[in-house]
Amino acid sequence: MAEYTRFSTKEREILSMLIHEGYTKGAIAEMMGRHRSTIGRELERGKIADRYYQYSAIVSGYKARMAAASRKIGKCKLFTSNTLYKEFKNRLELKWSPVQISQDLKRSFPNQKNMSISHQSIYTFIYLLPRGSLKKEINTYLRRKGKKSKPAGNIGNIGKIPEMISIDERPKEVADRSVPGHWEGDLLIGKNHASALGTIVERVTRTVILVPLKAVDAESVRKAFEQELKHFPKQLKLSMTYDQGKEMSEHRLFTKNTKMKVYFCHPASPWERGTCENTNMLIRDFFPKGTDFSKIKKSQIKKVQRMLNQRPRKTLNWNTPEEEIRNLVR
Repeated sequence: MAEYTRFSTKEREILSMLIHEGYTKGAIAEMMGRHRSTIGRELERGKIADRYYQYSAIVSGYKARMAAASRKIGKCKLFTSNTLYKEFKNRLELKWSPVQISQDLKRSFPNQKNMSISHQSIYTFIYLLPRGSLKKEINTYLRRKGKKSKPAGNIGNIGKIPEMISIDERPKEVADRSVPGHWEGDLLIGKNHASALGTIVERVTRTVILVPLKAVDAESVRKAFEQELKHFPKQLKLSMTYDQGKEMSEHRLFTKNTKMKVYFCHPASPWERGTCENTNMLIRDFFPKGTDFSKIKKSQIKKVQRMLNQRPRKTLNWNTPEEEIRNLVR
């Protein structure tokens, strides 16, 4: 008899037809070129009542797929290595993607094969986890992307700002990211537009600064941004690109105090601050829409800032923003 192979979908359909037409197991085995015991096990798997001939190809196929998934997940390194699983979970809790986790494990354990795992295997592990407390826990850490948000929520706060310098006048070195020290800024608007969080991102290193705000008037925003940026050396404070929100109407005073020129985007053109827009989506993983930022402690905000800056980035050759900025300020 030929080497054993698992039942195919077509074979299950044929078996279902033959058993319902009254053929015996022996006759079916001979007709299908299968061993009688194989037919018996398949009938048992697909049984939908106490009598063996009440067989469902759909039920049998489902059970076979579940069994195959169990075999596959049982071989996964994340189940067989406690050390690897611990390192994986530590990174997942930081809301890193499977690709980021995989690449960072390679960097952290370069000569240990047992500590490497592909991002495809991580996705498979998560997908095949059976329902239960472990899957529920893992799902709480997964980053999810919904529909893309519309342009910034403070678009109603856009108006003519005196003495604006247009993004059209911004030096080429800013656009091509050849020189660090050029930043993008924005506000994440909170619940009912009653609170906000400032976001500043350096274009080359992707370093993120989250700015707690007590108010969103121009003076409060300016002072808060200046306070956060004062810790950086002057060579890393060259310019800021911002939208035309009125909270930046004190841009001249901001430039005087920080020596950073402010370039303003065209109205309703968030792509002109693409780095900041992308970063805002990452921040929303931690502070979703409807967050009341007035109730979020500064320590919580700064914790998220550290998490983002310690996350490996593909665009940085899997280095972290923290590593990149550290290399610049040595």
